[in-house]
Amino acid sequence: MTLLGAHHDDLGAELIDRAGRSAVDHYGRPAVAHRAVRNGVGVIEMGYGIVAVTGSERVEYVDNIVTNRVPATDGEGCYAFVLDPQGRIETDCYIYNADEQLLLFTPPSQVEELVADWSEKIFVQDVEISDVSADFGVFGVHGPSATEKIASVLNHAGAPEPELHFDRGSMGDAGVTVVASDNPTGEDGYTVICGADDAPGVFDTLLNHGLNAAPFGYRTWDTLTLEAGTPRFESELQGEIPNTVGARHALDFDKGCYIGQEVVSKVENRGRPSKQLVGLKPESSVAAGDSILVDGDDVGRITRAADSPSLDAPIALGFVSTDVVAADDDAEPGDIVIDTDESDSPVAADRAALPFVAGSADSLRLPQY
Repeated sequence: MTLLGAHHDDLGAELIDRAGRSAVDHYGRPAVAHRAVRNGVGVIEMGYGIVAVTGSERVEYVDNIVTNRVPATDGEGCYAFVLDPQGRIETDCYIYNADEQLLLFTPPSQVEELVADWSEKIFVQDVEISDVSADFGVFGVHGPSATEKIASVLNHAGAPEPELHFDRGSMGDAGVTVVASDNPTGEDGYTVICGADDAPGVFDTLLNHGLNAAPFGYRTWDTLTLEAGTPRFESELQGEIPNTVGARHALDFDKGCYIGQEVVSKVENRGRPSKQLVGLKPESSVAAGDSILVDGDDVGRITRAADSPSLDAPIALGFVSTDVVAADDDAEPGDIVIDTDESDSPVAADRAALPFVAGSADSLRLPQY
């Protein structure tokens, strides 16, 4: 549920439901907001689910479950997955060591199951797990001027670095935590965390104090992250093996055993996964679920597509058989087509290097194979 009802109304927000929670879709002109972020800085209210893990054995407990090394030092974070025993992604999460607790920022649809499942697995460990989503307001600040924006309003601290490290300070009368993001929009970015009651004031500060910023919603977030080549949970990650999405940013191959590790290691040692995530530039609009064909053979599917405001052209991400990817690196235009319900004939497409748009900072979640 958004914490900023009146503020969003004043800005002309259109709301949508995302995983059972109200969120801003856009403020009237999502393409204009998109370009404002690419050229300056924008602010979005983020709809994370947040899980707190407390107790003296919290770091060891979570580290035994997730795919990345959980930081043991206050002020540090990581990006990681929770896998099932078959190595498939159940959720992705940002994990922050916040002194007496670990805070996990996850897709809101996954919080209830994660809390219930992890709580059941506690035996004699000193660990407690709870859903604290309603306790916090969370904002994303993104764009080439994001660092200047944060510096102009953050008191008692500087803009943190490197990625996924954080500092504590204040904005106005509110205490805040500011995290350097892993650049999911392809631009410099920060996550600003505050108490739920302080969220309206912090949002106003981020928009109107210091360096001005443009508000944007999830429709713009979707196009920004697509242009940046950032795989997202609902469209590219859920149910996939991490190797297939090139998610090396979320994996520590040197850490000890975790759920699903055997599968991840087996695919890694085999040399390559069975499919890979690629960028495509279709000649006209396509949609998620459309089939990707090469020389008439069905070789994959579109996961996400949109008209790019930066390129003024359609772009798409899709999974394609690794054998086809290797064979068609130099494919001529027209060798790849997309079979769509919206067109009487297949839509020709070109392979595209990721990111589609190079911004001020590459997304650390870009696929790597």
